[in-house]
Amino acid sequence: IEEGRVSVTGRKKTAKNYRLREGDEVNVKIPPPKALDVCAEDIPLDIVYEDDSLLVVNKPKGMVVHPAAGNESGTLVNALMYHCGDNLSSINGVIRPGIVHRIDKDTSGLLVVAKTDQAHRKLSEQLKAHSMTRSYIAVAYHPFREPEGTVDAPIGRDRKNRMKMAVTTLQEGRHAVTHYRQLDSSRGFALIECRLETGRTHQI
Repeated sequence: IEEGRVSVTGRKKTAKNYRLREGDEVNVKIPPPKALDVCAEDIPLDIVYEDDSLLVVNKPKGMVVHPAAGNESGTLVNALMYHCGDNLSSINGVIRPGIVHRIDKDTSGLLVVAKTDQAHRKLSEQLKAHSMTRSYIAVAYHPFREPEGTVDAPIGRDRKNRMKMAVTTLQEGRHAVTHYRQLDSSRGFALIECRLETGRTHQI
């Protein structure tokens, strides 16, 4: 819109809050994709395990997993490219070499990285079959009534704030299952362990 690439019924629109009317014809000129040159960067990594096929790295809070718009450098991929050179799986292309699964920028934790395409395929199969278990430790407001249980509810975009995720209907969201266990509670908070069956955005 800001670049004048959107027109409604032949007229360029600059107002982002323009409400479409019946009969409006919207034209959008999609700009060509920008080539993203991913460079190796000497960023320290906390590697807890490594062999010829894979490595397990402890990603710190605040680090983005792979480059994207607004985060072209300083990512885990930039650090992995420096550490591993060309020894990363190519299945996810040049933007996400070796990346089998991701965690949010503000989440710390262990990530499995594939060095070979064979390892990548096997690890992806294990994630799909749930033979590889992912568990997370989190702090939640308010102690839980039940010491353990399962949250089985679809997750999608929040109706009021599209930047957030929320429990929605199956038509609007995607199937999501989280098993939880309360480890401790005090002062109105709960320390919980979460085991995920599905990997939806902001599922926990």
